[in-house]
Parts: sequence; C-alpha cells; structure tokens
Amino acid sequence: MAGVTIYGIRNCDTMKKARAWLDAHGVACAFHDYRAAGVSEELLRGWMERVGWETLLNRAGTTFRKLPEAARQNLDAGGALALMLAHPSVIRRPVLVCGDAVIVGFREADYARLLAGAG
Repeated sequence: MAGVTIYGIRNCDTMKKARAWLDAHGVACAFHDYRAAGVSEELLRGWMERVGWETLLNRAGTTFRKLPEAARQNLDAGGALALMLAHPSVIRRPVLVCGDAVIVGFREADYARLLAGAG
C-alpha cells in the first residue's frame, strides 16, 4: 500500500501499539519521528484543516502540563500551531496519514476502516 505514513515519537506506547497493528495487518508505512525530525508548519496546517487543532493538541500529556500557565491559556488555532511547532511532543499521537485522510490517535476500528479501502 503506497502513501501511508505514521507520525509520532518512537518510544510512545500508543505508537508501539499502532505500529504493531499495522505490521500485523501487512500495512507498510513510513515512520516520521517528529520529536527527532521536527514537523513542518505546512504539514501541521494541513492536519489542522482536516481534524482541527483541538484534536491535534494533546492537553493531557506531560509536555503540555509542564508548559508555563501563560502558554496554556486562551489558546486558539494560531497559538496551538506555534506551540506544536516549538514543542512537537504536544502533538497527539500517532497521526496516521493515508492519502488525504488523517487519523489522530489509535483505535483499531478507525485504522481498519481507513485502510480497508486503501489496499
């Protein structure tokens, strides 16, 4: 299957589950570690258009909670974009991209539904 990329952080437990599921279902995909390699503004904007910044920003994660209170308050799309560019670890993971489709987080049913039509 061409054009499948999974974005996230290598040692994240949810990433490991998603990658294991993809492997078990024979889905070849590229992996992009956005903690190590960063993420472009263009890519983030595209994801935000598809899923919304509220879905993409992980407010429950350690990185977000450790940010100064001022950085976490009154967020809007522009503020969330700047935060995700400066601290890629605040991006919820994994982000699975297949063609124009973007799935944030890992739910087996969502992966199966998306990838069933992509094979």
